[in-house]
Amino acid sequence: MALEINATDEQIKKWLDYLGLLKRWNKVYNLTSVDEPEAMLTTHLLDSLSIAAFVIGKHIADVGSGGGLPGMPLAILFPEKKFTLLDAVAKKARFQRQAITELKLKNVEPTHARVEQFKPDRPFDQIISRAFSSLADFVSLTQPMLAAEGAWLAMKGRIPEQELAALGKKFEYTVHSLTVPGLDAERHLVQITRKP
Repeated sequence: MALEINATDEQIKKWLDYLGLLKRWNKVYNLTSVDEPEAMLTTHLLDSLSIAAFVIGKHIADVGSGGGLPGMPLAILFPEKKFTLLDAVAKKARFQRQAITELKLKNVEPTHARVEQFKPDRPFDQIISRAFSSLADFVSLTQPMLAAEGAWLAMKGRIPEQELAALGKKFEYTVHSLTVPGLDAERHLVQITRKP
């Protein structure tokens, strides 16, 4: 699916400011191995936004969020949706908190916790992961957090055939091919739901 985003000048500025914060804090906190500006634009920002058409819930979790990817760019794009960024590493949650403050984002909540110990106030409509774990672990660890009619969105490179086979019969999935401008690599989104 091609990347089609309608963004305001303010959103574009916030995305660029976010990448600037990520680069600056990366020197101390080691948030990402990709820190060249052009590569960050493609690998972090555009890759995160490549799933925008599939983000339809109102209450969304980004697990293993790290430096806030993909949750922070998506929160800037969708100010009407609430995003919870979840990471077990304290310094990453600190960075997220600082970025949220500096970017004046009202719809993002950083949370420092292990996924298996996190108890949300209410179930999420969608749970996203970008570089978290295998599909089976992702679903197993987050299943208590997902609404009955909710969906998991797992960002992957190549189609993870073995991981899909390991999901079992309780789940249905659809694999979507993603197009990330400037990225010469396969990208896919695995959308998973519980079978009725």
